[in-house]
Amino acid sequence: MRVLGIDPGIAIVGFGFIDKIGSKLVPVQYGCITTEAKTPQEERLKQVYESACALMDRYKPDTVAVEKLFFNRNVTTAFSVGQARGVIILAAAQRGLPVAEYTPLQVKQAIVGYGKAEKRQVQEMVRMFLKLSAIPKPDDVADALAVAICHAHSAVLVNKINEVNRS
Repeated sequence: MRVLGIDPGIAIVGFGFIDKIGSKLVPVQYGCITTEAKTPQEERLKQVYESACALMDRYKPDTVAVEKLFFNRNVTTAFSVGQARGVIILAAAQRGLPVAEYTPLQVKQAIVGYGKAEKRQVQEMVRMFLKLSAIPKPDDVADALAVAICHAHSAVLVNKINEVNRS
């Protein structure tokens, strides 16, 4: 199973493709989509959309996992990130890909085993799970890989529950 994990944003979208082969997690490709701050919003969204489409077409994920929004204060940022999430989910839907969404708490719980883990702990566990020599940078990339790992672990549980229910 190939999973595309996404940490959405308007300036930086972290992405990470991983393969789940048996109990192994193998990194395929990871990085970020960036847009310039002075570019009009509609152009930035177009860039995010087109880049997401190109990545999905090239690496052919079986599923897409996206981090849910969580904002305390900045409503303007929340709207921009929400719009970026929307174009990424649209790109997945146009390709017939299932989309799963996870809160930061769920991702931390799946990766570290503790929902209030610190960012550095999550990043280090991502490095260890994927046997990387260094923590992926910027942080958005490590976050995207964490979302992909979270989904890979969750998908295994969902499949086991479905097998039990079918029996």
